[in-house]
Amino acid sequence: MLGAYMAGAVAESPGPSHNISYPTGWQNWSTIAVSHRTDNHTIRTILGNDIAVNAARTGNTNPWPDGAILGKVVWKDTQLPDWNSATGPGVFVHAEFMFRDSGKYPDSHGWGWARWVGTDQQPFNEGMQVCIACHTPVKDRNWVFTHPATFPADLK
Repeated sequence: MLGAYMAGAVAESPGPSHNISYPTGWQNWSTIAVSHRTDNHTIRTILGNDIAVNAARTGNTNPWPDGAILGKVVWKDTQLPDWNSATGPGVFVHAEFMFRDSGKYPDSHGWGWARWVGTDQQPFNEGMQVCIACHTPVKDRNWVFTHPATFPADLK
């Protein structure tokens, strides 16, 4: 199943993370949600491929369907210079992804986990268990923290 939604979308560099190839084109995916972590002062945009976006919009997220890819793009939270009551993205931290394929990743709860760090997108290869340990509090939500945002319907 993974090949079906990754075909033609793999970059030669920056290299694999957890034996998962870097997904190209994620910068053009649609937004599923945003989050602000006050504990580490980061802002995150959660993106998805078409399968993930469709699942989010239809409430088909527990479990997420095979083929869904969730991307989380992370920046340090920074005070906006001309808007004192607002913060925005500052220094880029990393891009991380969850690849849903219950057949390929049965030992990691049906998800392949990968992260690339910094603007040069260096692979994070400290072990998938780091990711799984962090996501354990949401194991009953198919290991996903994201609460998809509600989007209004198109006007006719």
